[in-house]
Amino acid sequence: MSMSSSGQASNESVKNPTKNTDKKKQRVVIAGGGTAGWMAAAAFTRLLGKEIDVTLIESSDIGTVGVGEATIPTLVFFHKLLKISEQEFMAATNATFKLGINFENWKALDHAYLHAFGVTGKDCWAAGFQHFWMRGLKEGLATDFGDYCLERKAAEANKFAHLPNNGLNYAFHMDATKYAMFLRNIAEKEGLTRIDATITDVAVRENDGFIESITLNNGDVVEGDIFIDCTGFRGLLIEKALHTGYEDWSHWLPCDRAVAVQTESVSTPVAFTRSIAREAGWQWRIPLQNRVGNGMVFCSQYLSEEEAVSTLMANIEGKAINDSRVIHFRTGRRRKQWNRNCLALGLASGFLEPLESTSIHLIQQNIVRFLRMFPVDGIVEEDINEFNSQANFDIEHIRDFIILHYHVTDRTDTPFWRHCRQMDIPDSLRHRIELFKKTGRVFREGSELFDDSWQQVMIGQGLMPQSYHPIVDTMSRQELEILLNGIRQNITRAVDKLPPHKDYLSRYCS
Repeated sequence: MSMSSSGQASNESVKNPTKNTDKKKQRVVIAGGGTAGWMAAAAFTRLLGKEIDVTLIESSDIGTVGVGEATIPTLVFFHKLLKISEQEFMAATNATFKLGINFENWKALDHAYLHAFGVTGKDCWAAGFQHFWMRGLKEGLATDFGDYCLERKAAEANKFAHLPNNGLNYAFHMDATKYAMFLRNIAEKEGLTRIDATITDVAVRENDGFIESITLNNGDVVEGDIFIDCTGFRGLLIEKALHTGYEDWSHWLPCDRAVAVQTESVSTPVAFTRSIAREAGWQWRIPLQNRVGNGMVFCSQYLSEEEAVSTLMANIEGKAINDSRVIHFRTGRRRKQWNRNCLALGLASGFLEPLESTSIHLIQQNIVRFLRMFPVDGIVEEDINEFNSQANFDIEHIRDFIILHYHVTDRTDTPFWRHCRQMDIPDSLRHRIELFKKTGRVFREGSELFDDSWQQVMIGQGLMPQSYHPIVDTMSRQELEILLNGIRQNITRAVDKLPPHKDYLSRYCS
């Protein structure tokens, strides 16, 4: 078999190596638990359980990162797909509702804006709402951009309720460890086999380089047709066995450490995540029903681990209920998420810092994408290529969105922020920034995740368009005023009717 330096197999090696002519059940082996492993296990067993045999291997002696506690609205779809009761899930994971992320000190010190999950204002066929808002701002008719987004105003008022026709977009804050246990219960009821052991060796076939089996510390050998690598940063299958390669993005996203700690709740849980920019990184605060998740992502070139821990502990509320721990990471991705008969999920597939809570989204996207392309009759190279193309599209657009927060800023008060302002950025992001700056236009390419979010964050970070679409000037001043006031008043009336977030939680999923 021929192998390129990037770990890509030759065409001859991936035609139909696992062709099942006798239609035996495909054996799916999941290496590793945690959020990624148990999301895959629950989805595979519940959606394809009658067609495949699923085994999950995890060791009780190996801890998980377990800090992915904030999510985005796509998780609601994942739960509906698996027919998961939202109330049972939220009660089991001490979850709260999330309407967005409040970014503090990102544009400048003592400045804040809330990136909400909803749509801002109303677009017309030719131009987005931001064009009408820009003229309104120019003529003294418009208020803050966020005043025209229902989710933002509800978050600021700390109110929540389920509205008809998905009228309020939301996600969750949750306990990641409890979420893994919740999904484990689902998978085991659906017939999954769990093995508590440590992986000591991965056997690769000589003729085609496909994974054949996994050897455990108790001497057992687990064979499979498809292997799912959820072994975290180590990438025991995708990297150590298959040598897939890793594309480093730390020149665009220089933070390489995180410190995390949990604290007692001392206030009512808010319906948004807090992201507080610090000297050389940012701090998160995630409110659950029973506690608060805290942490800080930072760059070790500008801040030592001791200084980071000290900064975090000086800026938490409530008593710490566990010891803080430092996590090392390197932003980037595997060169192939699906390589031969191995699919990497979660940290094994790469890492983007949790600034926009996209880690779990990327896990579920690749799970659902793989199920759509599931190799019932053997692995096909065209499926692998298409999968990796779509997966790369997803992660690259999210990468650009995260870089935007660091690069478009007025902060020059520390070496870290001066570096972020001056650093080179991907051409794809530079195009978006320049297009919005000169024309006020944003675009959504294909099926990319973020849409309205781009303009919310660009405006929030201080990037204001130099012009707006001429169709806006076909409206009279009075018509524009009626439009802007009408949107804002409708949102105010809707928020007034919503109950407090805490009261709704108590009734819905305490």
